[in-house]
Amino acid sequence: MIFPEIDPIAFSIGPLAIRWYALGYIVGIGIAWFYGRALIGQRALWRESTPPFTPSQWTDFLFWAVIGIVAGGRLGYVLFYNPLYFVEHPAEILMTWQGGMSFHGGLIGLCLAVFFVCRRNRTSVFSGLDLMGAISPIGLFAGRVGNFINGELWGRETSLPWGIVFPSGGPFARHPTQLYEAALEGVLLFVALRFATHMKFALRRPGLTAGLFGVGYALSRILVETVREPDAHIGYIFGGWLTMGMIYSVPVLLFGLWLINGSRQIQTRAE
Repeated sequence: MIFPEIDPIAFSIGPLAIRWYALGYIVGIGIAWFYGRALIGQRALWRESTPPFTPSQWTDFLFWAVIGIVAGGRLGYVLFYNPLYFVEHPAEILMTWQGGMSFHGGLIGLCLAVFFVCRRNRTSVFSGLDLMGAISPIGLFAGRVGNFINGELWGRETSLPWGIVFPSGGPFARHPTQLYEAALEGVLLFVALRFATHMKFALRRPGLTAGLFGVGYALSRILVETVREPDAHIGYIFGGWLTMGMIYSVPVLLFGLWLINGSRQIQTRAE
């Protein structure tokens, strides 16, 4: 399959060009905010574990969440993926429009924002993380679709019928790993967490929803990394099969398991 001719610029306002990638993130964050507000309003989902934000606090939190995601994502890319380059070119650290964001760094930044705001409001940090876990697949889906439109982060060469020849990926068909991640980390994980929060009332056990998100994301990312082309300046590690994306997903997996186990202990004490 030939990569569809999609202009990465959605529209322009004078000299200002709005790209689909940025627009996708804006729309994703907006939808996630509305969904989070809806979850906060459904008190039956939380029972004794009250929502971590009031509606007004949730609106205020959006500011800190965006800062955490952007700052954490950029610093994560600088420190995790290309530190030597940015030591020599420190002025480019702030040039986010040139690309280069790390999900794992953005996740750390978001968690710090949750910790800061929840402690300030004297509410449960674990319930705050649960809310983030429930809504994050929406943003992930939007971001991966944006990656696909940009024709970036493609996978290894493949002979499968849905392989795509990307403009920057050479003459051979490659795995559309952006769409794999959009399906796994976005759609499937959202459906699974929706089932957990609305059918199994996972929000009543602080830490459980966030733990399920961490485990689901990490396993999805590790699976896709088996067919995703790593960054050219990093390549494969330990014999040509391990990637940095896999390595950075392991702590997310372990943290998710820790949260799930902690939520069980809280439930046991409550019973």
